[in-house]
Amino acid sequence: MSLRVLKIIITIIYFSTLSVSFGQKEEQPTTRILFILDASKSMSGNWQGEEKFKIASRILSQVLDSLEGKQNLQVALRVYGHQRNYPPQNCNDSRLEVAFAPNNGEKIKFRLKHIRPRGTSPIAISLERAATDFGNCDNCRNIIILITDGIEECGGDLCAVSAELQKKGISVKPFVIGIGNDNRADFECAGTYFNAPNTERFSKALNIIITRIISKTSLQVNLLDKNGEPKETNINMAFTDLATGRVKYNFVHTLNHKGLPDTLVVDPLLNYSIQLATIPPVKITDFSLTEGKHNIVYADCVQGSLKVNLKYRHPADFKPSVLIYDENDKLINVQSLGDNIKYLRGNYRLKILTLPVTDINSIVIAADEITKVLIDNPGILSIQKNIRGYGTIYKLLPDGHQELVIKLNGQISSSESFYLQPGLYRLVFRPLRSSKSIFTVSHDFEIVSGLTTRIRP
Repeated sequence: MSLRVLKIIITIIYFSTLSVSFGQKEEQPTTRILFILDASKSMSGNWQGEEKFKIASRILSQVLDSLEGKQNLQVALRVYGHQRNYPPQNCNDSRLEVAFAPNNGEKIKFRLKHIRPRGTSPIAISLERAATDFGNCDNCRNIIILITDGIEECGGDLCAVSAELQKKGISVKPFVIGIGNDNRADFECAGTYFNAPNTERFSKALNIIITRIISKTSLQVNLLDKNGEPKETNINMAFTDLATGRVKYNFVHTLNHKGLPDTLVVDPLLNYSIQLATIPPVKITDFSLTEGKHNIVYADCVQGSLKVNLKYRHPADFKPSVLIYDENDKLINVQSLGDNIKYLRGNYRLKILTLPVTDINSIVIAADEITKVLIDNPGILSIQKNIRGYGTIYKLLPDGHQELVIKLNGQISSSESFYLQPGLYRLVFRPLRSSKSIFTVSHDFEIVSGLTTRIRP
């Protein structure tokens, strides 16, 4: 086998491996559901002819049966109020009875059969300890379902604890099912509350929550063009979880083979804002997702392009940056000569870092058009000197004033060259070792596009 053939084979293998790597689908997250169950003394009370705790255990067991064998799903059980009799009150009575593991529903059901309600209700502490129950996981959805017939009895701040869990990204906003009594006012700040005045409503609420958790919710983002059609695309969309302030997803917007926006699958239990990487950015905030449904959100995203060039061929080493400012005079982007960059339709101001700076105070970028800006080619100023000195180059203005362009490096004794835009200039120079201002010299000169002007101070 020749060396050339071997190189070709290696190249093919390399790029094949690369394409497989980029083509891999993102690993599906593991959904972890922590059931926090009230086993305080009040749960031993009669409810529709049966003990509340037994009803809650039975309906929870039925739900666990329905979850058995589901992929990427783990459950755990924390119980409070079951280790110490009340009175006296023991506000430390909360325990993780069954830790997270795949297919451990039977273990939870077995443990429920041996728990008896007897104590108080340290609900805030139970929520707080959920952080340890979940532990670290880089690709998990953590969800809490609290089942209780009462309210916090140990002085804990449910709202603050729940907010902290969400802010740190430990759990989404908890779900709370209130058995028998409607305690919505006490729990609304801490979680999504479901009132269960009877067993039928309790079972229905628990199943609704589970359906919301495990059902797939899809989202389509329509980026509208000048005609109101969803044809804008290839823009990154950053989904920020409003509870944590962290970016949850990044998707580069795509149109499918039918020319329609691609379908995204996102966690419906979170609230998002979406920032589009347009210039300037567009933010989508006023939307909500319906679990288990296909959701569509819209954003006006009308774009045109800007291209800044010299009138003639670029000198190879002449690469001034182009600063783009919006109508509020905020710097929104920096591009280079020759770049063709998209911007939202609108009015902008340009500052091109030539010598001197070229200001273009108003340009209009129209929809689906390339706005072209041409500037004069520079000339070259060659200052031929063999001594160090203090020097300044000024642009001569029509009104007789002079505008500072650049100050020379006083420590350089060799010749210096600069690209300058066409126009009239003045060089003011005084040798470093001269002790009197009278030795200052001044030279006026003209710069012409594409030509070199040589002066000797």
